[in-house]
Amino acid sequence: MSVAGKNFKYLRKLRGWTQEEFANRLGIKRSLIGAYEEERAEPRLEVLEQVCFLFKLSLDDLLLNDLTNEKTKGSYLDKRRQLKMMNDVQLISFVPVKAAAGYLNGYADPEFVDELNTFTLPMLAPGQYRAFEIVGDSMLPTVSGSVIVGEKVESLEDVKNNFAYIVVSKQDGIVYKRIVKNNKTKQKVTLVSDNPVFEPYSINTEDILELWRAQMVISKAVAAPQWDMNQLGNLVTNLQDQIASLKKKVS
Repeated sequence: MSVAGKNFKYLRKLRGWTQEEFANRLGIKRSLIGAYEEERAEPRLEVLEQVCFLFKLSLDDLLLNDLTNEKTKGSYLDKRRQLKMMNDVQLISFVPVKAAAGYLNGYADPEFVDELNTFTLPMLAPGQYRAFEIVGDSMLPTVSGSVIVGEKVESLEDVKNNFAYIVVSKQDGIVYKRIVKNNKTKQKVTLVSDNPVFEPYSINTEDILELWRAQMVISKAVAAPQWDMNQLGNLVTNLQDQIASLKKKVS
């Protein structure tokens, strides 16, 4: 009997997908994923081929090798890393909205990160980068659904006031905001939205898990909002007033 069902469950969890999300990617019913993982049914050939395509596996690997076994698992992950490094290019791991919850638990787990999809951008300077999909209107004119490419910031000391960052925290999960540091205490920072409709708020620095300084914004051209000059002028004025008010509070 093949070990495909066990491998299905292992690979799905590596990506942080629910059974529903995995089923959607394979174009099958969620109940079938449950049946495969519990070994109540054997996957059809077309399903096996789709899984092999998603995870860069051979059919032999999927059907005959137990990927949950420590020895085999190490071999599989090593192959994945080698595939990513073959072209000697800087690969950017992508965290979609659907993987945000899993990312909070797996951000420091090399196995989880290795299973994220990747892409490259030729114009970035050397560094460690990650891309995050954002939702909501708090950072307009950056539209909901945009992808923010951020460069890793190792310490809060390296954060520059009023610059935009992806902030990964225990309290809020993954958010895209401008950071204003507090001159009176290092225990809190203020997160500010570009959209003045959203009020600034503070979080404890000890809750911050990761910081990524925004370097690029990728969005669909059709999704760009229409702004007239009066709207832009009001937006800038409101943002300046917010920053001035914040400076008075923290100074």
